[in-house]
Amino acid sequence: MNNQTLENPKVDINIDEDISIGLACKVILHNDDWHSFEEVINQLIKAINCSFKVARDLTFEVHVKGKALVFSGGMKDCLRVSSVLEEIALNTEIIS
Repeated sequence: MNNQTLENPKVDINIDEDISIGLACKVILHNDDWHSFEEVINQLIKAINCSFKVARDLTFEVHVKGKALVFSGGMKDCLRVSSVLEEIALNTEIIS
């Protein structure tokens, strides 16, 4: 029998300090009386990188229901989406 000793290789673990815990958050867009459909559609396309049809449908839902869930994801992404929507003073809310 061969008496070889197995050595445990050293493993360097690099921890990224920017890792989030992965909680799903949602961006809610609220209706207002001063933005046009076109303005909201264009800003949704910019914020969530969606098609014209998706943006139009979300805009119509906001108009009819008073608000709509427009994005779901990690907090960092929700903050980015909300920030883009608020560039033209749209009213957003982030919920978890």
